[in-house]
Amino acid sequence: MTEVSSPSGRTDGFISDYWTESRRPLISLIFISPLLVVYEIGILALGPAAVRNGADVWLRQLLELMDFGQYFLLPALTVCILLAWHHATREPWRIRGEVLSGMAVESVLLAICLRLILQLQGGLFDIVIATVAPLAKSVPLSISQTLGGLVGFLGAGVYEELLFRLILLSALAWGMWRSGLTWGWSRVIAVVLTSLIFAVAHYIGAYGDPVDLFAAAFWFGFLFRFLAGVFFSILFVYRGFGIAAGTHGAYDILVGLF
Repeated sequence: MTEVSSPSGRTDGFISDYWTESRRPLISLIFISPLLVVYEIGILALGPAAVRNGADVWLRQLLELMDFGQYFLLPALTVCILLAWHHATREPWRIRGEVLSGMAVESVLLAICLRLILQLQGGLFDIVIATVAPLAKSVPLSISQTLGGLVGFLGAGVYEELLFRLILLSALAWGMWRSGLTWGWSRVIAVVLTSLIFAVAHYIGAYGDPVDLFAAAFWFGFLFRFLAGVFFSILFVYRGFGIAAGTHGAYDILVGLF
């Protein structure tokens, strides 16, 4: 007698496959490619009206210090890093369209979850300081309402996750593990440290937010950015680079434009 698999069995199989495949570097590269292309073309097309992402600027400045100032070198390196990572994992070189669709839906849902965390933090601050309530709508990671701002949101999703999670978090975790810490503690400490750096980075440079240690708005924004850093770090560790970058970009668009 031929066995017929049940719909629930097929669903469970897809969920299991999706959980594994969506974390792979290759599908992360395919998933973020539209964000990367639109961002880079948008920056060139908009010119002075473009809002270039801070992580993008810092990475390009680092490359220029090493005499690698070619414009398209950074996106090319991003592609090469993900391809090399996938090669090192020895995972199959295939992608499934339904996995990409699932990643898009998951990123949007996770972005909504982060938006709810912002609202919850605003409510908690409101209990302590009544005047902080409006900040739940006024302290997103980016506040531009222009087309240039939209392009910048896409760049944040890719390059901030590249810098703070893929490069810094991975390097710190590996370094502490090599120094003798367990892999679990290495990742926890790396998540905390890179999340603090991520929060501080939003107050650096000409476009950074002002620092006022005596203002509730400053601490509200700093705390949320730290929590957002932890949120994105957990996504990177457990859901992969693609989901972390997609969620970051979707959150910025959700808060910045709606």
